[in-house]
Amino acid sequence: MMKIRIIGSGLIGTSIGLKARLNGFSIEMVDVDERNARLAQDLMGSPGSEAPSIVIFSLPTSQLSLVINREFALYPNSIFMDVGSVKTKSQLTIDAIPSLAPQFCGSHPMAGRESGGPEAARGDLFEGRPWILCPSDETAEETYRGIRDFVLGLGADPIRMSAHDHDRTVASISHLPQLVSSLLARQLQRMSPERLALAGQGLRDTTRIAHSDPHLWREIISMNREEILPLLHLVQADLAELIGKFDDPSKIEDFIRSGNDGASLIPGKHGGRSRDYSYLPIVIEDKPGQLAALFDECAKVEVNVEDLTIEHSPGQFTGLISLALSAEDGEKLSRHLSAIGWKVHSLR
Repeated sequence: MMKIRIIGSGLIGTSIGLKARLNGFSIEMVDVDERNARLAQDLMGSPGSEAPSIVIFSLPTSQLSLVINREFALYPNSIFMDVGSVKTKSQLTIDAIPSLAPQFCGSHPMAGRESGGPEAARGDLFEGRPWILCPSDETAEETYRGIRDFVLGLGADPIRMSAHDHDRTVASISHLPQLVSSLLARQLQRMSPERLALAGQGLRDTTRIAHSDPHLWREIISMNREEILPLLHLVQADLAELIGKFDDPSKIEDFIRSGNDGASLIPGKHGGRSRDYSYLPIVIEDKPGQLAALFDECAKVEVNVEDLTIEHSPGQFTGLISLALSAEDGEKLSRHLSAIGWKVHSLR
């Protein structure tokens, strides 16, 4: 049994440990917060006494320099990786220790939750998610391969890119969305509880990540401010343009349509091209086994359900389930279910 030593027992570090433990590794969890360390270690079981094959730094990038020399001195034959959200800064820390550089590979799992800490950890957090690997010119090939294979074992999809390309990319797809969500949520402080009680799913969807840890994001935004600030200026310019043309309904329509176009560029499931799905509404009775029976019928006709929503009011004897499928599968399933008595409605 090989051993993994994880410095940092928050959401990401503990989630790595949970999956690696399932893969047969012995896990040692370390954290300056003794409560987090104890809880995370209890989830992993007792660690082995051998030296770790991999040391993982799952802590704020600003703290990497405080522990890296100690860990390298303790385990000079291990390989090392970090999982921080900004890569150029962590690489500068490693570059200052030339003897360590061949044994280090920076990385960043593109996964997370709005809640943090070991309590929120999930062993399947990285399943099917991209995991960016940023080896430097000094990273040994065997180090890179070892980290890549470990990441594959966590269920993630490793993607290689430079530290600079990483920081520029995540500024657009991660850091800017966080700021925009927080900006929108900040406006809600001006509203009364009575009005907020009317909020629908749209507001909840767009403010979900506004619940993120302020201390964590203070560091992330500060570390990557050179890449984020130009994006904020672009948002500011777009907003000013919208305000300047707000009396023209056609310009408002153009603005919304440009958002449609941008959203359509987001990749679909498994990172593939985004697809337009058809939605098949089906009314089901509120009784045990209905959902299982429905999916049995989907399996019989070999259709692939991409997503689903369920609408059901308390006390209601029926519910509405909408299945997202390809247009072809939607037509096939609609014909099949209608023929055997299910309450199927028009595909949309």
